[in-house]
Amino acid sequence: MKLKLLATVLAFAFALPAQADVLVDNVEGLTIGEDGKVQRFTALVIDDDGKVAQILQAKDKKPQTDYREDGKGRVMIPGLIDAHVHVMGVGIGALTLDLSETNSLAEALDKIRAFAAANPDRPWILGRGWNQEKWGLGRFPTAAELDSAIADRPVYLERVDGHAGWANSVALRAAGVDAATKTPAGGRIERLADGKTPSGVFVDRATDIMQAAVPAPRPKERDLAFAEAQKLLHRFGITAVADMGTSIEDWQAFRRAGDRGALTLRIMSYAAGPDQMELIAGSGPSPWLYDDKLRLNGVKLYLDGALGSRGAWLKRPYADDPGNTGLPLMNAAQFRNILVRAATGNFQPAIHAIGSAANEDALNAIGEIAESFPGDRRWRIEHAQIVEPVDLPKFGQNGIIASMQPVHQTSDRLMVEARLGPDRLEGAYAWNTILQLGGRLAFGSDAPVESPDPFAGLAAATTRMDASGEPFGGWRPQDRVTREQALAGFTSDAAYAGFAEGRFGRLLPGERADFVLVDRDPMLATPSELRATKVLETWVGGRKVYDAD
Repeated sequence: MKLKLLATVLAFAFALPAQADVLVDNVEGLTIGEDGKVQRFTALVIDDDGKVAQILQAKDKKPQTDYREDGKGRVMIPGLIDAHVHVMGVGIGALTLDLSETNSLAEALDKIRAFAAANPDRPWILGRGWNQEKWGLGRFPTAAELDSAIADRPVYLERVDGHAGWANSVALRAAGVDAATKTPAGGRIERLADGKTPSGVFVDRATDIMQAAVPAPRPKERDLAFAEAQKLLHRFGITAVADMGTSIEDWQAFRRAGDRGALTLRIMSYAAGPDQMELIAGSGPSPWLYDDKLRLNGVKLYLDGALGSRGAWLKRPYADDPGNTGLPLMNAAQFRNILVRAATGNFQPAIHAIGSAANEDALNAIGEIAESFPGDRRWRIEHAQIVEPVDLPKFGQNGIIASMQPVHQTSDRLMVEARLGPDRLEGAYAWNTILQLGGRLAFGSDAPVESPDPFAGLAAATTRMDASGEPFGGWRPQDRVTREQALAGFTSDAAYAGFAEGRFGRLLPGERADFVLVDRDPMLATPSELRATKVLETWVGGRKVYDAD
């Protein structure tokens, strides 16, 4: 009874808006100042609107406030911002089958069997996270192998990067897929040795064939998934995100949460293509809604696929697949037409480009139209993983933001070496080089492709080593960034990338009081300590939205 009462009280307390000024005292605070350097403080005052009213040093006299919160000497940092995440993917992933921790095909099949047995009423078994590279399989899995786990219900599982899907035979029949099914432009249907029979794996645009057959989540299911996503992200200290690929159904779920006072995550939204952009926002970006918690900023555009499925578009063929240069998902004219359409409406384009050819095309296209669209445009390229050195200066020439995910470098290192070979790694995950050439960075995770843990991202950005400390000294260490740059990438620079500077991203007077209390100082912790950081409390707009206790 006591536990039930406590849960009710906590839920009610979390739901209350900030209605009085609060002194949060006795903290080891740090933030990124206007000069990009770390500033330290010992207390802050939150006003009635949930904004920072004052930042105080130890010598400063504490003002009289309605309430005082004792920080107990803990470390306070700005609320962390994930500059590239798929919010509903995180939430749906929490409610479906997760294969991301499996290390072999056999282990994955066992997990699929167990999940199906535990969920006998689900008409489809859905999930994500498989990775044939991690399994050491040397090829894609097949429908027949999936049939050995479950053959009486359709199964469809997205690859870890979301750029390929794996179906069993029942799912193939449900989608009407057979040897006569044509491969769509910008996609690939993997075939068996006979060159005709679909193997069960679909790459990039070919995944649309299967997605059309999978039952779409109902509004109630979307609301549940979104609630799960918010909780999970707050546990990692994340207070704001850039949502990449927002559909009208996603947007309505965000709006429903906002309307009932349950929206606690700040979302800078990028629509899933130009049609969704106009359907959601009309002729221009939406206003900020719900006290700076939601805005449709722009549009997500895909130029290519991913390295893991060899869909990333390269200038030269894959070293481990001669003759294959990947999959361009739009031709040059299509891409430029959409880019102009977005820019005409002042929508911010966020361009997915992973391979060297895709990045060259994105950089060149921006250069071609930038003169026609002057002003503060903040063109974004998402991932920017493989860029040839000759193209890197183009980031600085047009103030292009490279929205990158540090953990991709540590996760992909061995695969990238195999895909490209040792002579084509210059310009790969070139964080520091982009900064030195006048470009800007924003950091994120690409969750659910990777864990949303920002502390793993901070460690990877500053060391270019994985959780095991490999490789010693860092992979291409000249492209490490400093701790200050890494923290800015996950806070102030991520806010800037979404036109949110001055609203949130720094703990400075006038900005929203979004902060995290953690158990160690990220500026002083070793890389292994940084990865082990525990989030103790997460606050958004002066309200506590997560408490580890």
